[in-house]
Amino acid sequence: MRFLSVLVFFLCRCCSDGVTGENEPIQTFVIPHSHMDVGWVYTIQESMHAYAANVYTSVTEELSKAEDRRFIAVEQEFFRLWWDTVATDSHKRQVRQLVKEGRLEFIIGGQVMHDEAVTDLDDEILQMTEGHGFLYETFGVRPQFSWHVDPFGASATTPVLFALAGFNGHLISRIDYDLKDTMQKNKKLQFVWRGSPSLKEKQQIFTHTMDQFSYCTPSYLPFSNSSGFYWNGVALFPDPPKDGVYPNMSLPVTKETVHAYAKTMVDNIKQRAAWFRTNHVLWPWGCDKQFYNSSVQFNNMDPLMKYINQNSKEFGVTVQYATLGEYFKAIYQSNLVWELRESEDFLPYSTEPHQAWTGFYASRNVLKGVARRASSQLHAAETLFTRYRISFPDGPVAKDWALDKLRALRWAVSEVQHHDGITGTESPKVADMYLQHLMQAMMGVEELLAALFLLPHNLDLPSILGSHYHRKSVHQALEQHVIVYNPLAWNTTTIINVTVTSPTAAVFDDDGKPVPAQIQRSAESNATYDLFIMVELGGLQHRKYRIKFSEKQCSGRFKCGWTYVAKGVLFERRNVRDSLKTGRRLLPVLNECYKLMFDQDTNLLHSITYLPEKRRVRMTQDFWEYHANGDVKAGPISDNYIFSANASAVRAYKAVDMEIIPGKIVTEVRQHFYREESDKDYAYSITTRVPECFGSKARCHRLEQTYSLGPLRLNTEVVLRTSSSLKNNRTLFTDDNGYQMMERTYRKFTNNTLARNYFPMVRTAYIEDDLSRLLLVSDRAHGVSSQANGQLEVMLHRRLWNNLAWNLGYNLTLNDSSVVRPTLWMTLGSVSATSKLYQREAIELQHRPVVMPIDQPQRPWQEKEPRGGSPVRSVVLPPNLHLLSLSIPGWNYSSDHDVHLSHVHSGKDLHSEPDYDRVLLRIMHLFEEGEDPELSKPVTINLKDVLQGIGEVKALKERSLTGTWDITGLQRWKWKTADNLETNKERCWSCGNEAFTVTISPKEIRTFFVHFASKTF
Repeated sequence: MRFLSVLVFFLCRCCSDGVTGENEPIQTFVIPHSHMDVGWVYTIQESMHAYAANVYTSVTEELSKAEDRRFIAVEQEFFRLWWDTVATDSHKRQVRQLVKEGRLEFIIGGQVMHDEAVTDLDDEILQMTEGHGFLYETFGVRPQFSWHVDPFGASATTPVLFALAGFNGHLISRIDYDLKDTMQKNKKLQFVWRGSPSLKEKQQIFTHTMDQFSYCTPSYLPFSNSSGFYWNGVALFPDPPKDGVYPNMSLPVTKETVHAYAKTMVDNIKQRAAWFRTNHVLWPWGCDKQFYNSSVQFNNMDPLMKYINQNSKEFGVTVQYATLGEYFKAIYQSNLVWELRESEDFLPYSTEPHQAWTGFYASRNVLKGVARRASSQLHAAETLFTRYRISFPDGPVAKDWALDKLRALRWAVSEVQHHDGITGTESPKVADMYLQHLMQAMMGVEELLAALFLLPHNLDLPSILGSHYHRKSVHQALEQHVIVYNPLAWNTTTIINVTVTSPTAAVFDDDGKPVPAQIQRSAESNATYDLFIMVELGGLQHRKYRIKFSEKQCSGRFKCGWTYVAKGVLFERRNVRDSLKTGRRLLPVLNECYKLMFDQDTNLLHSITYLPEKRRVRMTQDFWEYHANGDVKAGPISDNYIFSANASAVRAYKAVDMEIIPGKIVTEVRQHFYREESDKDYAYSITTRVPECFGSKARCHRLEQTYSLGPLRLNTEVVLRTSSSLKNNRTLFTDDNGYQMMERTYRKFTNNTLARNYFPMVRTAYIEDDLSRLLLVSDRAHGVSSQANGQLEVMLHRRLWNNLAWNLGYNLTLNDSSVVRPTLWMTLGSVSATSKLYQREAIELQHRPVVMPIDQPQRPWQEKEPRGGSPVRSVVLPPNLHLLSLSIPGWNYSSDHDVHLSHVHSGKDLHSEPDYDRVLLRIMHLFEEGEDPELSKPVTINLKDVLQGIGEVKALKERSLTGTWDITGLQRWKWKTADNLETNKERCWSCGNEAFTVTISPKEIRTFFVHFASKTF
């Protein structure tokens, strides 16, 4: 979290305008909490040692001493670490009792309080599912309220996900300072939010916005130099003090101070009450790293609250310890009619006129990329392991070993979704920690994938490289084998790239048939070659390909197989100062979809013609940079969080060279950008791959671009600027977490207009006019803006240093000297044509085929006989449905809630073996209502038929998003709204009479527990 940097001074406004019930005292809900960042400044291990473990130990002990005390626990990662490594049996018994009594309440329940701007839908669901599964298995509880107090802006996707998980209330805090001020004055901080324009009232949720004091207790005391209400002081790192005396401990509550404390607290309560419609006030008691000494906290607050209640008539206020659920219940029972908020989000977020928190959309590009790559690897491994377990329950891949590998990566991917993790706003050592956890877990899952591919599935079947091979002559050329797995439930024909060291190769599929391929010198190294292979795979299907290398140059079609050897054409370096002479010598690159024209006078893209509609769009792409201020005395600064452009961007290069490699699989265009005309090494590059898939099923509309940037010069922020002839009036569209698109209209502000018109792009961004749409999908999050008509700029990399004492003190500067290589896929076409494509394009980029070389180039093996058996059967969904999840979570609890509760409360040893038979299935409809005439329609499928390629479905139960509720027993609170729309709760299994038939409507995410018939061999 970025600590609230301004001390808030109380305004002694004792009025209570608008409080319902004029003579009723203000009912104050004091909610004890500790904001515990899973990362940020200190590593997980440092935080556990310094304070986090003590929070749960001392809270557990102190709540057990007095029945009126309460506490809310938010981030599950710290709690689970405490539960597994620190808590004694006595502590565990106490916690179970406190949870059962509702005095210790788990809020949100995910592993972390996830960021809302740059996180992906898949990972938000994952981290919630991980936390919810633990809580339900361990305590039988299901969180019903959120506490999203610190993410930097609020997405419209988050309330939808919380509603789908069964939540009754949502709480946010960080929204634009000027908007919050207006909402406070007009008593509009609370509303019912319909985050999805397609789901509407079906997944609406009551939302509370915290007032200007946010989640920290106001600390100013007019009668003391110390902060108030923080009697345990400030946490010390690296070690807690042995004498228990911490810095900045508040003045104790005594007979002499109690009245002054009470007046300060009551004045603040009344100030807050004036901003809300009911006479209930949520008063958060806590802040960052609090309650590590809960004894001193409660022993001071207890007498203070007692004093206020004894004098409640004088003060006009009552106070009580409360959980968040108790507060929301009181609001619900007020029975008011609430204002509606439709699907608008609260992004971007600014705290002051010159503090737009839009820089973190692009901070730590490498971490953002690794996190997404880990997520996609996890998805592939989950689906593959699930298939393996169902097909070969007694196979040699040990199920416990496999689940441990998956759980480690689930934990690491969940952890980095923290709002100071994937955001890039953490200290360098914490960024290194996240990367280390991700990379270690990814290596483990790589081992799992290899085992699933290579080990014999049972003792009667040979392995994929088993004993049915024998060596050929030692004089034969080298061979290598590669397995390619499609982790999506769609059939695909696509191009993969395998790096090889030989200049000549032929490729054959597992039936021995030649496969179209292309080989060329690698863009990254003179010692290697890129081998592009056209692969065809069914949904959730893998195939083995054999690469046969030749020591001689390829001659003749027979020896070459179907491999084309591509050669590059170099174009000499061109200087920017010569760029006035443009458009005279244009060079075309064509495929079935496009004609790209490159200008030989500039070596830049000149235009793209969309051939199906013969529509030409002028277009250039190049790199620009914003020069950031690093001196606080000279004006606003940019840092990890904030983008503060002091001037327009300037061109980041002075010369460009180009190489075009015409091919029969792809044509590759390599552009290198040099900071200075005489530089030997380029600073930036664009590699564009144009698929040359004439007559094949591969998609020709996808222009795959990979960029190289870095190391940057200090205090620069580099953007890829695509300038076109589209007339978009600076309006662009970006996605909220990969779930839905948001229209971003350009707005003018008194200050900081440029930075406040930057938005997060998680998967997708596009601009359009009446005729055309220019679409980008991304392999990681970026910041994106349209600063001029027809322009789409993507911030790809930042390197910053500043002398702000706060940043220096916490080592939160962003001196990121890495080289980054993000990928964007670009599509140009009509609005109707691209509307059918972009959702699937974004998913196909996120979940590209897994390419696993399973040996080194070696002398060939020869099969004694043809391979027996048929390839793995495919699993294919309709084009508007996406297999969001197919996994074996391993949580062991009864699907019957009453049975599970009786087990939890029995007091018996709850340690149980993982459940390997329950499969978690999620299917998502990709389209909004009305987005496409056909693809936006509800889809009816028979899940037994769809999944028959995996096994025979025996039982199917619909669950809430994270799996902890049986959907038939989930009755969420119905909040009154102005339009009085009743939620249609009926979600029938079928529109036909067949069992296992499900109808999925636009933007629905449906979650199921599936049991398959057991197989024995």
